[in-house]
Amino acid sequence: MAHPNCERSVLVGKEPTAATQRLLRLMRTGATDRAIARELGVSLRTLHRRIARLQSLLGVQSRFQLGVLAAELEWLRPG
Repeated sequence: MAHPNCERSVLVGKEPTAATQRLLRLMRTGATDRAIARELGVSLRTLHRRIARLQSLLGVQSRFQLGVLAAELEWLRPG
């Protein structure tokens, strides 16, 4: 059975980039947003925008859904 978001593959394009995979791996650790932003060398606001962009790109409304779908799409493979 096809994944319900398979038509999004055209929209997703070049994702996951190395930066996206790093962000998702940091989110998976349960680190706070502040700690993730510090690790990535970005502001908290930039981090929130990057997460919101990924949620929009994948058509999900929560960070939990983002993580589940990223795992289903195999975006969390070891880098």
